[in-house]
Amino acid sequence: MIYLDHHATTPVDSRVLEVMLPFFTDLYGNASSRTHQAGWVAHDAVERARKQVAALMGADAREVVFTSGATEANHLAIAGVAAATNRRHVVTLVTEHKAVLEPVRRLATEGWSVTELTVPSTGLIDPAEVGAAITPATALVSVMLAHNEIGVIQPVAEIARLAHNHGALVHTDAVQAFGKLPLDVHALGVDLASFSAHKVYGPKGVGALFVARGVEKRMRPAVIGGGQERGLRGGTLNVPGIVGFGAACAVAATELPSESGRLAQLRDRLWQGLLAQVGDVTVNGAIAPRLPGNLNVQVAGVEGESLLLGLTEIAVSSGAACLSADPSHVLRSLGLSRDAALASLRFGLGRFTTAADVDRAVAHVAEVVTYLRATSPMARAAAGARG
Repeated sequence: MIYLDHHATTPVDSRVLEVMLPFFTDLYGNASSRTHQAGWVAHDAVERARKQVAALMGADAREVVFTSGATEANHLAIAGVAAATNRRHVVTLVTEHKAVLEPVRRLATEGWSVTELTVPSTGLIDPAEVGAAITPATALVSVMLAHNEIGVIQPVAEIARLAHNHGALVHTDAVQAFGKLPLDVHALGVDLASFSAHKVYGPKGVGALFVARGVEKRMRPAVIGGGQERGLRGGTLNVPGIVGFGAACAVAATELPSESGRLAQLRDRLWQGLLAQVGDVTVNGAIAPRLPGNLNVQVAGVEGESLLLGLTEIAVSSGAACLSADPSHVLRSLGLSRDAALASLRFGLGRFTTAADVDRAVAHVAEVVTYLRATSPMARAAAGARG
């Protein structure tokens, strides 16, 4: 099978696994144990990884708080700010990941005012709309940097500037941008940013929250007990996972300059191939600015379930990995019908994707779509309507 679902997860790079392995067996100390060598070794390894993660996001190592993943990082950012402020309003987008929308919507059940801004068919929000939604009561603005489904890159720096003019904090889910785009959280102007290791060829079960210097004073911890991670996230640290996260960031920093261009070329090759061999396909969201390895297209004249079941030679999805059985709320928010959303494919190209993989994927999609269009009542109905 050709794996083209790198937005859902990535394989652990062999260079990362090699660095991790000793920390499962020989170097198994608790990083919080400061009275013997095993603890010192683990602690030093965690701090080395913290610097590696910080370097890839353009932060200071002291601004990195390790978590179990981006979902926890999002929750810590949103719930942590909410618990420590007298303001009672939050602004976000309807196209955010559920890991942001659900904690925001929980605040609504607790008496908060929540503004979920709609976006046009491009998926790109106008910063002025975000600015207009911010009030003196706004505690937090949360806007994803690079979208996990349609790949569009939001104008977060301008949004942050407008939010700070009103004294609001700014959070961004930067999971998909991390390691794929040059990133400097300080230049971006955000106060909080969420990251995940398994989207950058590191292990699952570890992530990080960037907390700008001083912002921790405007938050409460989500997990208490032990005082780890600047008191914001208690619990024994996942040393092997953190070490792997750091190693993955070090590899990504080396690969990024050439990888972005290569993936953009493969993405364009994929799109041109689909146009030529499949036909009647439409890109979902703006084609630019977009993640270099992302392509999300709707295929006309086929049922979504039949399309996904027929694509046995490639791994793709119709939306976020956690919502694959339902039509994407993101695509529906862009104005797609239920059928069009279900008949959309998200391609996520990655580090080990080749031109041959892309060509084989195009040929397979063309073969399956040709068959479905020849046998589908939907396609026959559409043809009759055009006739």
